[in-house]
Amino acid sequence: MDHKAVAKRVLKDVGQANIQAAAHCATRLRLVLKDSKTIDQKALDADPDVKGTFETGGQYQIIIGPGDVDKVYAQLIDITGLKEATTDDIKKIAATSGKKNYFTSFLKMLSDIFIPIIPALVAGGLLMALNNVLTSEHLFMAKSVVQQWPGLKGLAEMINAMASAPFTFLPILLGFSATKRFGGNQYLGAAMGMIMVLPSLVNGYNVAAVTAAGKMAYWNIFGLHVAQAGYQGQVLPILGVAFILATIEKFFHRHLKGAVDFTFTPMLAIVITGFLTFTIIGPVLRSLSDLLTNGLVNLYNMTGWFGMGIFGLFYSAIVVTGLHQTFPAIETSLLANISKTGGSFIFPVASMANIAQGGAAAAIFFATKDAKQKALASSSSVSALLGITEPAIFGVNLKLRFPFFCAAIASGIASALLGLSHVLAVSMGSAGVIGFISISPRAIPAFLLSGLVSLVVSFATTYVYAKKALKAPAAETTTTSDAAATDASVSVLHDEIIKAPVAGTTTPITSVNDQVFSTEIMGKGIAIKPTADAVVAPISGTVTVAYPTHHAYGIQSDDGAEVLVHLGIDTVELQGKHFASSVNQGDHVAAGDPLGSFDYQAIAEAGYDTTVMIVVTNTNRYAEVAPMTQGDVSTGADLLAITAPTVNNPVAMNN
Repeated sequence: MDHKAVAKRVLKDVGQANIQAAAHCATRLRLVLKDSKTIDQKALDADPDVKGTFETGGQYQIIIGPGDVDKVYAQLIDITGLKEATTDDIKKIAATSGKKNYFTSFLKMLSDIFIPIIPALVAGGLLMALNNVLTSEHLFMAKSVVQQWPGLKGLAEMINAMASAPFTFLPILLGFSATKRFGGNQYLGAAMGMIMVLPSLVNGYNVAAVTAAGKMAYWNIFGLHVAQAGYQGQVLPILGVAFILATIEKFFHRHLKGAVDFTFTPMLAIVITGFLTFTIIGPVLRSLSDLLTNGLVNLYNMTGWFGMGIFGLFYSAIVVTGLHQTFPAIETSLLANISKTGGSFIFPVASMANIAQGGAAAAIFFATKDAKQKALASSSSVSALLGITEPAIFGVNLKLRFPFFCAAIASGIASALLGLSHVLAVSMGSAGVIGFISISPRAIPAFLLSGLVSLVVSFATTYVYAKKALKAPAAETTTTSDAAATDASVSVLHDEIIKAPVAGTTTPITSVNDQVFSTEIMGKGIAIKPTADAVVAPISGTVTVAYPTHHAYGIQSDDGAEVLVHLGIDTVELQGKHFASSVNQGDHVAAGDPLGSFDYQAIAEAGYDTTVMIVVTNTNRYAEVAPMTQGDVSTGADLLAITAPTVNNPVAMNN
């Protein structure tokens, strides 16, 4: 890569006078611009050395890649004369430049609260769906499975009990997660959630009926009558309570010191928050929650198939804006009150939109002759069909534009069919082709038919248009021998095993909360939720990236693989705090040798996502990069298998 030439092209496309400040992290340039609308986006998209761009948090980010981004940044600074800045400087400048988006911050807050508890809700929801399969009549036969085989009745009842728990005790889960997000003690948040669902209180699902019947019990506190009402299945009240609890706790931490703080702050925070919960916060937010839920149900009933079609048409556009991050809060409310709502209309529509985006990406795979585009389309289409659409949307469909719109139209048609059939979800799950397990049993055939329509329409329309719109790139004329001649290392590629650099629990790279990694722009790989501080070399080779902030390492393996280990998301902003390194750029390491360490617990308490990303950044030179394990892994365990291209299949070598 000619770093100076790349810097000049970036400045030309962005506008040198348009840059207020510039910094870089391990993979991308981070710019604060005066006006992002003046950017020549088409030129940047076409630049072979720019892997992608996006804008977030007032920063325009240009993805260059590890080992190159720092050199391009140095050239950019040299050309412009700008003062070098850290990512923390950039964050502060963006926040004070009039570009701070409070709505985006609100969306991120909701995402931070709900994403950690979604596995519990998905588990409960799918158990609920399983119970419905066992107890629904006319699903497989005239009688239900339980009626046909009475011996399964006890099992069905046990499954139903387990399914109800996450929603009945939802305030405990949300209390823990939300209080942590607001900066308070998460265990105090869980304790407040327990208080709100005490068995001695009137069950939250029965509060309205008990109050209407005049049978509500009250506490008499100096003449003030406080209803003994529970909050089972409620969302908004516990969010408000968690915020108040965290605020009160931090107040006492500031004003009480030492043993007094340790002894009395938890008690004072609980008793004050508890009183406010049952007198003001709870009743007010319960009423607001009921209004929201009833409003959504009425909107669905009023607009019917037409409303569902419009929602489906714009769902993927909503994903692009980030507004979909509010949906878990809404969907949780709908599912927690399923006896009233009948289920969620959001999940079926999301499934149709995801299937459509996957179908459009699959059509590009079959229509394009661009090897790089074909490789990205193949993986991202499968990911979208299984419910993760960011790689397909940002990596393929939005770049070409027409696949995105073809998918949106297909989603709208399929969602209208959902509305005509009154398809609702009874649980949360994977919004894609396997989403039928979350649908009300009677509506599963209609869901599957709608999904098929979404897939066929999106694929067909995209493919027909693509055959006319796409042309083979000039680079395709390069022969295998020419490509090999330009890169001597191609001939020495071998199959390799990449080890786990940290201990923890694996998760798909496409699910991480950073679109640079989730869209696989940097390459294929895997992510780990860490459970230990030590970081070791995942492969034997030379350290090519070792930043002063110690949050990322790049290693060129002895057999040709380029591996990036990125510790946490946006942790470059910590400027090395909570990180330590044992290596320098240029060092040779063996697999298992220490690279450094990071205090992942302290980093999490500072508000950062500690997920570790392990990425093969030269993925396109390999035939396959595949995970070797799922679930818990120990440091040094086999993590990824990378397969070198064969002589008979040299396509991957041409990128």
